[in-house]
Amino acid sequence: MHRTRIGILFGGRSEEHPVSVKSAREVAAHLDLDRYEPFFVGITGSGTWRLCDGPDEGWEERGRLVVLSPDPSVHGLLVADGNRFEAARLDVVLPVLHGRYGEDGSVQGLLELAGVPYVGCDVASSALCMDKSLTYLVARSAGVATPAFRSLLPTEALDPAELSYPVFVKPARSGSSFGVTKVERADELPGAVDVARRYDTKVLVEEAIVADEVGCAVLGNGDDLFVGEVDRITLSCGFFRIHQEASPESGSENSTITVPANIPSESRRLVQETAKVVYRALGCRGLARVDLFLTADGRIVLNEVNTLPGLTSYSRYPAMMAAAGLTLGDVLDRLVALATGPQVRVAGG
Repeated sequence: MHRTRIGILFGGRSEEHPVSVKSAREVAAHLDLDRYEPFFVGITGSGTWRLCDGPDEGWEERGRLVVLSPDPSVHGLLVADGNRFEAARLDVVLPVLHGRYGEDGSVQGLLELAGVPYVGCDVASSALCMDKSLTYLVARSAGVATPAFRSLLPTEALDPAELSYPVFVKPARSGSSFGVTKVERADELPGAVDVARRYDTKVLVEEAIVADEVGCAVLGNGDDLFVGEVDRITLSCGFFRIHQEASPESGSENSTITVPANIPSESRRLVQETAKVVYRALGCRGLARVDLFLTADGRIVLNEVNTLPGLTSYSRYPAMMAAAGLTLGDVLDRLVALATGPQVRVAGG
C-alpha cells in the first residue's frame, strides 16, 4: 500500500517556536503510520531547516540540513548528503508552525513556488488573518462586529488623552498574546506601545470588550464546513495567555477552558454561524480557530482568527474537535484529504 509522503514543518523563527515543537509532537503521536510516511523538518530559531526523525529532544543537532526546493519538478525537499543534495519528493506538506514566518503566508508562498500541496490557508488568507487590523476590516465588510481600534505605524504616535480606558495594546501581527498589554490609565500607554513594538512595527490599540471569550474550531473548504464544539474561557484575573505560562500542560494560572461551553444553545449556534461567516469572508481553507466575544446581551464580536492553531495536548482546537467527535488523528486525515484530493465531504457542520 502506498503511503502518503507528508512533510511536517515545525519550530520556526517566531516567538511561538516552543509551542510549535509541542504541536508537532502531538501530531507525531496521532499520525497513522500505515497511511503516511512522515518527513519531519524542524526549523531552528535562527532559520536553519533540518530533516530529523521527529520533534524529540535534540533534533536541532541530529538533523540533516535540508531545503524546500522552489523548483516544481523536484516537488519537495533537497536533503544534504556530503557535498551534494538528494531529492525527496513529497505528496503534501503540513505546516505545524505558529506566528511569523509560518502562519503569515511566508511558508505558504514558498510551498506555492515549490508546487507542493499543503494543509491550511493560502498566502492571501494567511496574511489577512495574521494582521488583526486587516482581519477586522474584512470581518466588518461581512457584517461581523469588531472592537473599535486604531493602527499605529512605526513613525506614528497616539495622544493618550484621545482614548477611553481600558484598552488593549498589541502587535498587529503576532500570536499567543506575546506583546499584549491591558492599559488601564493614560500614563501606561507609551510603555505598552513600546512592548508591542518589540514584536511588530505595526501596533493595534483597541477597546476592551466586556464579554465572555469563546472560540470555534472550523475544518473544511468553501461551503462544506465542520465546526467543533464551542469553548469558553473563564478568567480569574488578567487575560488569556496560556502559551507563556511555565507549565501549561498542568493547567493555566488564571483561566479555565470549558468545552462544550456552558452557554445557551442559541448563543452556541450564533457563535458557530458567525465563525463560518468570518472563515469564508477571509478566504480560509483547511482549518482555523475563530476567537470571539459573547456579550451579556447575546451579541458576538470578533477577537481574532488563528489559521494554524495550536495542536498541543492542552490546545483549544483539538479539544473542540474531540468534543464534536473527531480525534486529532481524524482531523489530520481530513486535512490531508482536503489538501491533496478532490473536494471531500466533512458533514456535520
